Amino acid sequence: MAKRDYYEVLGVDKSASKDDIKKAYRKLAIQNHPDKNPGNKEAEEKFKEATEAYEVLADDKKKAAYDQFGFAGVDSMGGGQTHDWSNFRGFEDIFGGSDFGSIFESIFGFGGGFRRGGQGGVRQGANLRYDIEIPFKDAVFGTKVEIQFSHSESCPGCKGSGAASGAGRKTCPTCQGSGQVRLSQGFFSVATTCHTCRGEGYIIEKPCMECGGSGTQKKRQKIMVTIPSGTENGKRVVIPRQGDAGPNGGPPGDLYVVIRIKPHEYFERQNLDLYCAVPISITQASLGAEIYVSTLDNKTIKVKVPAGTQNGKMLRIRDEGVPSGNRRGDLYIKLIVRVPEKLSRRGKELLEELASVEAQNDSPGPIPLSQLGD
Repeated sequence: MAKRDYYEVLGVDKSASKDDIKKAYRKLAIQNHPDKNPGNKEAEEKFKEATEAYEVLADDKKKAAYDQFGFAGVDSMGGGQTHDWSNFRGFEDIFGGSDFGSIFESIFGFGGGFRRGGQGGVRQGANLRYDIEIPFKDAVFGTKVEIQFSHSESCPGCKGSGAASGAGRKTCPTCQGSGQVRLSQGFFSVATTCHTCRGEGYIIEKPCMECGGSGTQKKRQKIMVTIPSGTENGKRVVIPRQGDAGPNGGPPGDLYVVIRIKPHEYFERQNLDLYCAVPISITQASLGAEIYVSTLDNKTIKVKVPAGTQNGKMLRIRDEGVPSGNRRGDLYIKLIVRVPEKLSRRGKELLEELASVEAQNDSPGPIPLSQLGD
């Protein structure tokens, strides 16, 4: 089947800029990605066709030759037929890092990902995650928690090299130390991880007896974690250098402690403010009163209830909320007017007397919603 014009394939004009060409290719590549079109050979062919067009039009020399001589111009330069992506920086820039590797692995079935040469150098270890659940009060005012976890540490016997004392490491004979082997399929040539050394670029002839050649050992660790006041649910506390040790004696990663907060029976939190509800009697609401309320930090504060208080009224107590730095939120107390379920004979007589004194409305109309308050 005759090949289509490269500009037609990408849907751009001859005057299109490099950015326009790149954008057009990226759109087509993502649209026809095999992950989005499983088993669709037509989409796969469109992806290859767009890639071939981009390889030519993104290269100034190949583009000039194509514009002047067509396919014959780029065929003589090695473009448009055999594609060698040993230098795939341009494509990696289009797809963004590891996405490039996953796209071509999904097409050709290569495992192990893409690597830029041997990986035998020193690298930082993996970060770890540890989840803890703490009481509501501890999250508000801060605390210290001891945790116990496992992480890998550099083997003291081989100092992380994985090789026995006096023994060394040998350059991988399969990849010659690059950590990659090149596989060709169709008109693509793609670098993939070396299966012999697993991308490290070397092999260990005599492994360390203490760690079995891994260079690391699992250890149990206990540390104290400081939870700052005002901690919110889901917050992460980072403990530097408490993750897994890096390969070949590399520095350890970090430990991320994720905080989960138990709900409180009486208090809730919104940002730096605390909320609670307190019951009062009909007489306290009607006549006004002074009541005593316990705060989250077990203080007892005196609160004045205004006469004529309605059910659900909010009282604000400044600086009794969540501390954070140099400031502290407020405490909001919601007053709940409790109607007694059972009355004494004398209490009933008094309420009946009150009802006879105060005018009772037997046909109340609706109250505007704006007057209901909180």
